[in-house]
Amino acid sequence: MNQAETPTRSGFVALIGAPNAGKSTLLNRLVGAKVSIVTHKVQTTRATIRGIAIAGSAQIVFVDTPGIFRPRRRLDRAMLESAWGGAKDADLVVLLIDAHRGIDEEVGELLDRVAELPQRRFLALNKVDTIERPKLLALAAEAATRAEFAETFMISALTGDGCNDLLAAIAKALPEGPWLYPEDQISDLPLRNLAAEITREKMLLRLHDELPYTSTVETTSWEDRKDGSARVEQTIYVARDSQKKIVLGKGGQTIKAISQAARKEIAEIAEKPVHLFLFVKVRERWADDPERYREMGLELPKD
Repeated sequence: MNQAETPTRSGFVALIGAPNAGKSTLLNRLVGAKVSIVTHKVQTTRATIRGIAIAGSAQIVFVDTPGIFRPRRRLDRAMLESAWGGAKDADLVVLLIDAHRGIDEEVGELLDRVAELPQRRFLALNKVDTIERPKLLALAAEAATRAEFAETFMISALTGDGCNDLLAAIAKALPEGPWLYPEDQISDLPLRNLAAEITREKMLLRLHDELPYTSTVETTSWEDRKDGSARVEQTIYVARDSQKKIVLGKGGQTIKAISQAARKEIAEIAEKPVHLFLFVKVRERWADDPERYREMGLELPKD
Protein backbone atom coordinates (compact mmCIF):
# COMPACT_ATOMS: atom_id res chain seq x y z
CA MET A 1 0.00 0.00 0.00
CA ASN A 2 1.60 3.24 -1.13
CA GLN A 3 1.62 6.01 1.47
CA ALA A 4 0.95 8.60 -1.26
CA GLU A 5 -2.29 6.81 -2.23
CA THR A 6 -3.56 6.33 1.30
CA PRO A 7 -4.51 9.00 3.85
CA THR A 8 -1.90 9.14 6.56
CA ARG A 9 -2.88 8.63 10.18
CA SER A 10 -1.08 9.61 13.36
CA GLY A 11 -1.73 9.93 17.04
CA PHE A 12 -0.67 9.22 20.60
CA VAL A 13 -1.37 5.89 22.29
CA ALA A 14 -0.98 5.49 26.05
CA LEU A 15 0.11 2.12 27.43
CA ILE A 16 -1.32 1.80 30.92
CA GLY A 17 -0.87 -1.02 33.41
CA ALA A 18 0.24 -2.13 36.84
CA PRO A 19 3.97 -2.55 37.55
CA ASN A 20 5.53 -5.48 35.67
CA ALA A 21 2.49 -5.93 33.40
CA GLY A 22 4.95 -5.92 30.49
CA LYS A 23 4.47 -2.38 29.14
CA SER A 24 8.13 -1.70 28.36
CA THR A 25 8.53 -5.12 26.70
CA LEU A 26 5.42 -4.46 24.60
CA LEU A 27 6.58 -0.97 23.66
CA ASN A 28 9.95 -2.26 22.47
CA ARG A 29 8.19 -5.06 20.57
CA LEU A 30 5.77 -2.74 18.76
CA VAL A 31 8.41 -0.13 17.94
CA GLY A 32 10.84 -2.82 16.80
CA ALA A 33 13.72 -1.35 18.78
CA LYS A 34 14.65 -0.72 22.38
CA VAL A 35 13.28 2.60 23.64
CA SER A 36 12.34 1.62 27.19
CA ILE A 37 14.30 -0.31 29.80
CA VAL A 38 13.13 -3.74 30.89
CA THR A 39 13.98 -5.36 34.24
CA HIS A 40 12.27 -7.68 36.70
CA LYS A 41 12.31 -4.86 39.25
CA VAL A 42 8.99 -3.02 39.51
CA GLN A 43 8.57 0.67 38.68
CA THR A 44 11.68 0.92 36.50
CA THR A 45 10.00 3.21 33.96
CA ARG A 46 9.95 6.69 35.50
CA ALA A 47 9.14 9.29 32.89
CA THR A 48 6.78 9.08 29.95
CA ILE A 49 8.77 7.70 27.01
CA ARG A 50 7.53 8.01 23.46
CA GLY A 51 8.31 5.15 21.13
CA ILE A 52 7.36 5.67 17.50
CA ALA A 53 6.11 2.87 15.23
CA ILE A 54 5.06 2.84 11.58
CA ALA A 55 2.18 0.56 10.55
CA GLY A 56 1.19 0.99 6.91
CA SER A 57 0.29 4.64 6.43
CA ALA A 58 -0.02 5.28 10.18
CA GLN A 59 2.56 6.69 12.55
CA ILE A 60 1.86 5.58 16.11
CA VAL A 61 3.43 7.52 18.96
CA PHE A 62 3.38 5.31 22.04
CA VAL A 63 3.46 6.88 25.49
CA ASP A 64 5.00 4.35 27.87
CA THR A 65 3.90 5.40 31.33
CA PRO A 66 5.23 4.35 34.72
CA GLY A 67 3.46 1.35 36.22
CA ILE A 68 0.47 2.57 38.18
CA PHE A 69 0.70 1.70 41.86
CA ARG A 70 -0.03 3.12 45.30
CA PRO A 71 2.46 5.97 45.85
CA ARG A 72 4.58 5.97 49.00
CA ARG A 73 7.30 8.51 48.23
CA ARG A 74 7.49 11.86 46.48
CA LEU A 75 9.05 10.24 43.40
CA ASP A 76 6.17 7.72 43.35
CA ARG A 77 3.61 10.54 43.25
CA ALA A 78 5.47 12.27 40.42
CA MET A 79 5.51 9.02 38.42
CA LEU A 80 1.80 8.51 39.05
CA GLU A 81 0.94 12.02 37.85
CA SER A 82 3.04 11.39 34.72
CA ALA A 83 1.21 8.14 34.02
CA TRP A 84 -2.30 9.59 34.18
CA GLY A 85 -1.18 12.74 32.36
CA GLY A 86 0.02 10.56 29.49
CA ALA A 87 -3.33 8.76 29.40
CA LYS A 88 -5.43 11.93 29.39
CA ASP A 89 -3.49 13.45 26.48
CA ALA A 90 -3.61 10.33 24.27
CA ASP A 91 -5.90 9.58 21.32
CA LEU A 92 -6.22 5.94 22.39
CA VAL A 93 -5.59 4.06 25.63
CA VAL A 94 -4.33 0.47 25.75
CA LEU A 95 -4.73 -1.17 29.15
CA LEU A 96 -2.28 -4.02 29.63
CA ILE A 97 -3.11 -6.70 32.19
CA ASP A 98 -0.80 -9.54 33.20
CA ALA A 99 -3.06 -12.52 32.51
CA HIS A 100 -1.17 -14.73 34.95
CA ARG A 101 -1.65 -12.18 37.73
CA GLY A 102 -5.30 -11.61 36.90
CA ILE A 103 -7.49 -8.90 38.42
CA ASP A 104 -6.43 -8.34 42.00
CA GLU A 105 -7.28 -5.29 44.09
CA GLU A 106 -4.62 -3.09 42.45
CA VAL A 107 -5.61 -4.04 38.89
CA GLY A 108 -9.28 -3.63 39.84
CA GLU A 109 -8.66 -0.06 40.98
CA LEU A 110 -6.84 0.57 37.72
CA LEU A 111 -9.79 -0.75 35.70
CA ASP A 112 -12.17 1.53 37.58
CA ARG A 113 -10.06 4.59 36.85
CA VAL A 114 -9.50 3.68 33.20
CA ALA A 115 -13.29 3.41 32.88
CA GLU A 116 -13.48 7.15 33.63
CA LEU A 117 -11.19 8.13 30.73
CA PRO A 118 -13.08 9.60 27.74
CA GLN A 119 -10.89 8.08 25.02
CA ARG A 120 -11.45 4.88 23.11
CA ARG A 121 -9.89 1.96 25.00
CA PHE A 122 -8.33 -1.36 24.03
CA LEU A 123 -7.70 -4.22 26.46
CA ALA A 124 -4.56 -6.32 25.98
CA LEU A 125 -4.15 -9.44 28.09
CA ASN A 126 -0.43 -10.15 28.23
CA LYS A 127 1.54 -13.34 28.99
CA VAL A 128 -1.31 -15.45 27.58
CA ASP A 129 1.07 -18.39 27.15
CA THR A 130 1.08 -18.79 30.94
CA ILE A 131 -2.65 -19.40 31.40
CA GLU A 132 -5.35 -21.73 29.99
CA ARG A 133 -7.77 -20.29 27.42
CA PRO A 134 -10.98 -20.73 29.49
CA LYS A 135 -9.37 -18.67 32.27
CA LEU A 136 -8.33 -16.07 29.71
CA LEU A 137 -11.87 -15.69 28.43
CA ALA A 138 -13.19 -15.40 31.98
CA LEU A 139 -10.57 -12.75 32.72
CA ALA A 140 -11.57 -10.74 29.64
CA ALA A 141 -15.23 -10.98 30.61
CA GLU A 142 -14.52 -9.80 34.16
CA ALA A 143 -12.50 -6.83 32.87
CA ALA A 144 -15.36 -5.89 30.54
CA THR A 145 -17.72 -5.60 33.52
CA ARG A 146 -15.43 -2.95 35.05
CA ALA A 147 -14.66 -0.85 31.94
CA GLU A 148 -15.83 -0.66 28.34
CA PHE A 149 -13.28 -1.70 25.72
CA ALA A 150 -13.62 -1.29 21.96
CA GLU A 151 -11.47 -4.37 21.34
CA THR A 152 -9.71 -7.07 23.35
CA PHE A 153 -6.41 -8.73 22.38
CA MET A 154 -4.64 -11.82 23.69
CA ILE A 155 -0.90 -11.25 23.37
CA SER A 156 2.56 -12.20 24.50
CA ALA A 157 4.84 -9.16 24.45
CA LEU A 158 7.79 -11.48 25.04
CA THR A 159 7.23 -13.80 22.05
CA GLY A 160 5.29 -11.37 19.85
CA ASP A 161 2.16 -13.53 19.61
CA GLY A 162 -0.86 -11.33 18.81
CA CYS A 163 1.22 -8.12 18.75
CA ASN A 164 0.85 -7.55 14.99
CA ASP A 165 -2.93 -7.73 15.30
CA LEU A 166 -2.83 -5.21 18.14
CA LEU A 167 -0.56 -2.88 16.14
CA ALA A 168 -2.82 -3.05 13.07
CA ALA A 169 -5.93 -2.27 15.12
CA ILE A 170 -4.22 0.68 16.82
CA ALA A 171 -3.14 2.08 13.43
CA LYS A 172 -6.69 1.80 12.09
CA ALA A 173 -8.13 3.55 15.16
CA LEU A 174 -5.97 6.68 14.91
CA PRO A 175 -7.30 9.87 13.32
CA GLU A 176 -6.26 10.93 9.82
CA GLY A 177 -3.49 13.50 9.81
CA PRO A 178 0.16 14.14 8.92
CA TRP A 179 2.94 12.24 10.63
CA LEU A 180 4.33 13.96 13.71
CA TYR A 181 7.96 12.80 13.50
CA PRO A 182 10.49 11.92 10.76
CA GLU A 183 9.99 8.44 9.31
CA ASP A 184 13.25 7.04 10.71
CA GLN A 185 12.81 8.36 14.26
CA ILE A 186 11.91 5.74 16.89
CA SER A 187 11.76 7.90 20.02
CA ASP A 188 11.68 11.53 21.12
CA LEU A 189 13.95 10.67 24.03
CA PRO A 190 17.38 12.26 23.34
CA LEU A 191 20.15 9.74 22.69
CA ARG A 192 22.10 10.76 25.78
CA ASN A 193 19.00 10.21 27.95
CA LEU A 194 18.35 6.84 26.35
CA ALA A 195 21.99 5.91 26.99
CA ALA A 196 21.57 6.77 30.67
CA GLU A 197 18.44 4.60 30.84
CA ILE A 198 20.34 1.69 29.31
CA THR A 199 23.08 1.96 31.94
CA ARG A 200 20.44 2.15 34.69
CA GLU A 201 18.85 -1.01 33.31
CA LYS A 202 22.17 -2.88 33.34
CA MET A 203 22.80 -1.70 36.89
CA LEU A 204 19.36 -2.88 38.09
CA LEU A 205 19.72 -6.24 36.33
CA ARG A 206 23.16 -6.78 37.83
CA LEU A 207 22.36 -5.73 41.40
CA HIS A 208 18.67 -6.74 41.72
CA ASP A 209 17.52 -6.03 45.29
CA GLU A 210 20.93 -4.83 46.51
CA LEU A 211 20.28 -1.32 45.22
CA PRO A 212 17.14 0.85 45.60
CA TYR A 213 15.39 1.67 42.33
CA THR A 214 15.68 5.36 43.28
CA SER A 215 19.33 5.30 42.15
CA THR A 216 19.75 7.28 38.96
CA VAL A 217 22.14 7.68 36.02
CA GLU A 218 22.97 10.85 34.10
CA THR A 219 24.95 11.26 30.89
CA THR A 220 27.25 14.13 31.79
CA SER A 221 29.27 14.22 28.56
CA TRP A 222 28.83 12.97 24.98
CA GLU A 223 31.64 13.75 22.55
CA ASP A 224 31.49 12.59 18.92
CA ARG A 225 35.10 12.04 17.88
CA LYS A 226 36.78 12.46 14.49
CA ASP A 227 37.36 8.70 14.16
CA GLY A 228 33.58 8.11 14.13
CA SER A 229 33.36 6.90 17.74
CA ALA A 230 31.79 8.61 20.76
CA ARG A 231 33.30 9.24 24.18
CA VAL A 232 30.53 9.07 26.76
CA GLU A 233 30.78 9.91 30.46
CA GLN A 234 27.99 8.98 32.85
CA THR A 235 27.51 9.43 36.58
CA ILE A 236 25.62 6.95 38.73
CA TYR A 237 24.08 8.73 41.71
CA VAL A 238 23.31 6.81 44.89
CA ALA A 239 21.99 7.97 48.26
CA ARG A 240 24.61 6.49 50.60
CA ASP A 241 28.28 5.56 50.63
CA SER A 242 27.36 1.91 51.32
CA GLN A 243 25.44 1.87 48.02
CA LYS A 244 28.46 3.30 46.21
CA LYS A 245 30.53 0.33 47.39
CA ILE A 246 27.86 -2.06 46.07
CA VAL A 247 27.89 -0.45 42.63
CA LEU A 248 31.69 -0.47 42.43
CA GLY A 249 32.01 -4.06 43.67
CA LYS A 250 35.16 -5.77 44.85
CA GLY A 251 38.11 -4.43 42.92
CA GLY A 252 35.70 -2.48 40.66
CA GLN A 253 34.42 -5.69 39.07
CA THR A 254 30.71 -4.82 39.33
CA ILE A 255 30.91 -1.42 37.67
CA LYS A 256 33.20 -2.90 35.00
CA ALA A 257 30.54 -5.50 34.14
CA ILE A 258 27.79 -2.85 34.11
CA SER A 259 29.91 -0.65 31.83
CA GLN A 260 30.65 -3.46 29.36
CA ALA A 261 26.98 -4.45 29.06
CA ALA A 262 25.80 -0.84 28.70
CA ARG A 263 28.53 0.12 26.23
CA LYS A 264 27.58 -2.68 23.85
CA GLU A 265 23.91 -1.69 23.76
CA ILE A 266 24.56 2.06 23.57
CA ALA A 267 26.88 1.44 20.62
CA GLU A 268 24.14 -0.53 18.83
CA ILE A 269 21.61 2.29 19.27
CA ALA A 270 24.13 5.06 18.42
CA GLU A 271 25.36 2.99 15.44
CA LYS A 272 28.98 3.81 16.24
CA PRO A 273 31.75 2.59 18.58
CA VAL A 274 31.31 3.95 22.11
CA HIS A 275 33.92 4.52 24.81
CA LEU A 276 31.93 4.57 28.07
CA PHE A 277 33.28 5.92 31.35
CA LEU A 278 31.18 5.45 34.51
CA PHE A 279 31.57 7.35 37.77
CA VAL A 280 29.70 6.77 41.04
CA LYS A 281 28.79 9.65 43.34
CA VAL A 282 26.82 9.93 46.56
CA ARG A 283 24.09 12.54 46.39
CA GLU A 284 21.86 12.51 49.44
CA ARG A 285 18.19 13.46 49.13
CA TRP A 286 18.41 13.67 45.33
CA ALA A 287 14.75 12.62 45.25
CA ASP A 288 13.82 16.03 46.69
CA ASP A 289 15.75 18.01 44.06
CA PRO A 290 13.45 19.68 41.46
CA GLU A 291 16.24 19.64 38.84
CA ARG A 292 16.52 15.85 39.00
CA TYR A 293 12.80 15.55 38.35
CA ARG A 294 12.98 17.88 35.34
CA GLU A 295 15.78 15.74 33.87
CA MET A 296 13.43 12.73 34.04
CA GLY A 297 10.54 14.69 32.51
CA LEU A 298 8.63 14.74 35.82
CA GLU A 299 7.25 17.49 38.03
CA LEU A 300 8.22 17.58 41.71
CA PRO A 301 4.94 17.11 43.63
CA LYS A 302 4.05 19.62 46.31
CA ASP A 303 3.99 18.24 49.83
